[in-house]
Amino acid sequence: MKLNLGAGKNHKSGFINVDKFGDPDVRHDLEVFPWPWGDSSVDEIRMNHILEHLGETTEIFLGIMKELYRVCKPGARITINCPHPRHDDFISDPTHVRAITPRLFELFSKKNNERWIKGKFANSPLAIYLDVDFEIRDMKYVIEQCWMDKLNSKAITTQELNEIIKSQNNMVKETQTVLEVIK
Repeated sequence: MKLNLGAGKNHKSGFINVDKFGDPDVRHDLEVFPWPWGDSSVDEIRMNHILEHLGETTEIFLGIMKELYRVCKPGARITINCPHPRHDDFISDPTHVRAITPRLFELFSKKNNERWIKGKFANSPLAIYLDVDFEIRDMKYVIEQCWMDKLNSKAITTQELNEIIKSQNNMVKETQTVLEVIK
């Protein structure tokens, strides 16, 4: 089973399209738990520009992460695309309630949590607290075209681009993260 969560009007063939609005295959509010799928029943999840709209409270956001883990089979892939939190696409939409970054997902990795505990780091070991485990398998930035043009013309180097990304707004349009469910 494959789920396209928060499908809106972007239905994907071969997926069960889920949304609380419109005409999805399954109408469900993703902030209401439990979700209507069984434990370890889902092979793949797509979340395209939806997660930033969910989990305004910490309790609800952590509930979403627990539900993602619960419904996924071992090895399931979850693809999450979100606007970068320092881009106007994120900042100017009042329905965006949570910044989603790749570093956020590091908090839900037991391997990272164990390393942080051993090193006495201050990071929140959410994977251990919640008994979930996700590993980042891929992460990409979608860079604004004007900056890609500068990189391609060699006006800036990749290293310079990476440094600029850390400090300037409107460089990274979106992040694309693929998580693997570890069970």
